Amino acid sequence: MKKSIAVLGLGKYGMSLAKAMYDMGADVLAVDKDEEKVKEAAASSTEAVCMDLSNEEEISTLDLKNMDIVVSAMGRNLAASIMAVSVSKEQNVPSVVAKSSSVRMSSILKKIGADKVIIPEEESGIRSARILASDTFLDYFRVDENLCMIEMNPYHDWIDRSPLELNLRKQYRINIVAKQEKPGDKWELINPVDKLSETCRLLIVLEESQLAKLTKLRKQGE
Repeated sequence: MKKSIAVLGLGKYGMSLAKAMYDMGADVLAVDKDEEKVKEAAASSTEAVCMDLSNEEEISTLDLKNMDIVVSAMGRNLAASIMAVSVSKEQNVPSVVAKSSSVRMSSILKKIGADKVIIPEEESGIRSARILASDTFLDYFRVDENLCMIEMNPYHDWIDRSPLELNLRKQYRINIVAKQEKPGDKWELINPVDKLSETCRLLIVLEESQLAKLTKLRKQGE
């Protein structure tokens, strides 16, 4: 089932995130008060809406309760960000993410209920999209235009099996390079004969073109 996401604010980060999510098959609602930005977003979103995001009544008309994720991408407008996060939480959106431009703003957004606060200088729209679009990926790093690195928990049918048994490299060109046995432990290079535990985290290197296959493996194991 594909995810639905509302991106509120179409600056550089918000536009990048909306386009990346849409390219990955998500239903995307793109919203901004700038008509030109809304027109630009219309080509790469399910719906694009022009709206004053500092107005509570207008935000309420978006019916955000039907969204899986709401991202407030207005890092330079604290008042609008507070409004967007507050309305989203009131409508019981499962995941509310907020862009921040300072430590103080991050603290405020967390206090009013944002589930995750993003500082764009540290996290690109494309990277955010990879993580938000997946039920699997805990983190995503783009190495270059072709290669990426994923942090994830093992799929259910990988538990108590070794990388050698799973044969992921030969079958899917997916390389498990390191594992963390449980949160807080040191990362260690993978031993191909060691069995994977339910608590471990894996660091996987693969080509971007193989991400869909990696996601498909989860569905096959359910």
